[in-house]
Amino acid sequence: MSFSGSYRGDDVEFLLTPIGLEPILDLDEKERLIQSGQRHYSEMLSPEALPSAAYLALFRAAFAANRRQMARDCLRLAALIAARRAGPVTLVSLARAGTPVGVILGHLLRRVFGRDCAHFSVSIIRDRGIDAVALRHILARGHAAASIVFVDGWTGKGVISRELRQAVAGFNAAHRVAIDGGLFVLADLAGTAACAASSEDYLIPSSILNATVSGLVSRSVLNGAIGPQDFHGCVYYEQFAAHDQSRQFADGLVADAVALAAGEGLPQARAVDAAAMAARSSAFMAQAQERHGIADINLIKPGIGEATRVLLRRAPERLILRDAGAPDVAHLRLLAAEKTIPVSIDPALPYQAVALIRSAVDG
Repeated sequence: MSFSGSYRGDDVEFLLTPIGLEPILDLDEKERLIQSGQRHYSEMLSPEALPSAAYLALFRAAFAANRRQMARDCLRLAALIAARRAGPVTLVSLARAGTPVGVILGHLLRRVFGRDCAHFSVSIIRDRGIDAVALRHILARGHAAASIVFVDGWTGKGVISRELRQAVAGFNAAHRVAIDGGLFVLADLAGTAACAASSEDYLIPSSILNATVSGLVSRSVLNGAIGPQDFHGCVYYEQFAAHDQSRQFADGLVADAVALAAGEGLPQARAVDAAAMAARSSAFMAQAQERHGIADINLIKPGIGEATRVLLRRAPERLILRDAGAPDVAHLRLLAAEKTIPVSIDPALPYQAVALIRSAVDG
């Protein structure tokens, strides 16, 4: 089964299986289960609620402040994709942070670059790989392996981009195809993406919200309810439909990008310096582990996007900000205040924000 969530049918096909799943209400217990290895994070979901009026106001402010930068980066990423793929393009966004970006890119590739473009959104899960059933479905629909482009919003420390390369390499070997396992993102903080429009840790507005800017779907799920021939699962939050901003958000960014292309011309198809970003990321992670006494790097989440995810659905130990007064971290300050999370200021931080997840196991 595939569906389009709250998007239009030609915006995206979610290759996900809608399921019923009761959320884990106790976040501390969820962390204990994950960190002790008793449950994989993909088997559970945290409760998802509509944003408060104050938080929604911060989203709107962030959208107003950063929409032009995001539109320019979407246009540049579309130019990079067009330069690296001949003929029709098959966008495969990684659910769910990649989905809004994929929707925007699809419109730009068609309208600005004149390309035929299909867009699917699929699940990838750390330590469990990409949904091979979904990839087989895309190929069976007649989309050439050489046309596939994997898309996400950003990299934090590069775990998913490395997972993608490894999983696609295994899929290629098993199915005798040659899909490019490189990841295309708006902002590559880790230097692990194949191609990125930016390396700046700025507030990508869609990273602030959850389902209501991502087609009303949850993070992907892989548990006992998913059979071997099923797409990975998700929860569809139909009850949030009256508050959904998914189409409005994407349509606004597309209009901005089309206007930029008309007014400024097409951007150069030039990617960021991944090696420099990888060196910065590696140095920061080593320093952070030593400074905070953290053995498990999965408990360190660098960048605004990753820090936002932690504060929305994990059990944070601490939020670290480079500049507490920066507009891009206002939503993080609000979340930290609402959840009484300690906040530290480090002017030398190479990113605008870093979140540390609370250790839930002894030793």
